Amino acid sequence: MLLLPGMKAKQLQQYSHLYKSNLLNDVIPFWLNNSLDKEYGGYFTCLDKTGNVFDTDKFMWLQGRQLWMFSMLYTNVEQKQEWLDAALHGADFLIKHGRDAEGNWYFSLNREGQPLVQPYNIFSDCFAALGFSALYKAKPEQLYADIAAATFNKILRRRDNPKGIYNKAFPGTRPLKNFSLPMILCNLSLEMEHLLGKETVDALTREIIHEVMEVFYHPESGLILENVYQNGSFCDSFEGRLVNPGHVLEAMWFIADQAVRLNDQPLIHQTKEIALRVLEYGWDKEHGGILYFKDIKGHPTQQLEWDQKLWWVHAEALVCLLKAYLHTGDERCWEWFEKLHEYTWKHFPDPENGEWYGYLNREGKPLLTLKGGKWKGCFHVPRALYQCWMTLDAILEKETNLTLQEK
Repeated sequence: MLLLPGMKAKQLQQYSHLYKSNLLNDVIPFWLNNSLDKEYGGYFTCLDKTGNVFDTDKFMWLQGRQLWMFSMLYTNVEQKQEWLDAALHGADFLIKHGRDAEGNWYFSLNREGQPLVQPYNIFSDCFAALGFSALYKAKPEQLYADIAAATFNKILRRRDNPKGIYNKAFPGTRPLKNFSLPMILCNLSLEMEHLLGKETVDALTREIIHEVMEVFYHPESGLILENVYQNGSFCDSFEGRLVNPGHVLEAMWFIADQAVRLNDQPLIHQTKEIALRVLEYGWDKEHGGILYFKDIKGHPTQQLEWDQKLWWVHAEALVCLLKAYLHTGDERCWEWFEKLHEYTWKHFPDPENGEWYGYLNREGKPLLTLKGGKWKGCFHVPRALYQCWMTLDAILEKETNLTLQEK
């Protein structure tokens, strides 16, 4: 629905206030008050409905994400000492316990910092690099830059075989590659440009954009697949037919950020069109919300949780739609944002106890009441709230300037 300029401005201000307030007055205090392990260091991520710790294992990718979150807030929002202290608290634990002798980041540790699961998962490295890169901005000590850069270089060396010796696939029979790593590298390289340099990021950017927008792109549907053969061709299998709408939407705002950096308007338009297509494809027409997984041929998925509604999927979709609207002015993006906003805020936030539920059943009721665990930490919700707040303010400024020009 098109609104008069004054009405639209008021609506944008209300949305902006909501996202900012939920970030600063609810979600961040929830993690700050409940997740810091003041005895052994690092962060607890397994928090129940009210913030009580129900498991003390520490997962390296969530530790790195939370380090990034508090470092970013300190740099970009306000230089609050408690935010910097929280970031340093996590960094100290990671430096002491997080890596093996070769510098690879473990998947998980026990509370005291002893390794539990080997460094099979490259995403531990990705988010350690992200976290220490952000900490270097907040507190420019060379050690943090060195850790981030060394970790990033290891990631690049492992790109073709991320799991290395821990890869359980039999070599040669069905050589697939996964969408997640190129997607994350798109954002990670941009976040680390202050350490890597423009030339390095420029070289990576075009390569990663090609991977995401062409290699994993499925022309027949106009969507992006989770797995393809090494040569980019379609694999008619459970893995090859899989579509994760949330991953596509998150990737599209990552690519849009790169497109803005490159001043590539056709690429911005392409990300918007794919985002709108996957929303239409992944939207649950019966109960609302975005389905977790779908099969590109309409077959049953291997994932039994295919019909769940997840926090990160909806959070990333909100960011994607607002950025698409900011960059293109396409009213379809705004209409989808309002539809998704209504669903998300009706079902995910917990105003009584704080933070957001992570896992809903298909009907939109909490399937698990935890606020954090092995997979959910202090990352997707606060990052999305921050991104939405910033983007809404940018839309408001842009539309105000256009109104003034018309006068």
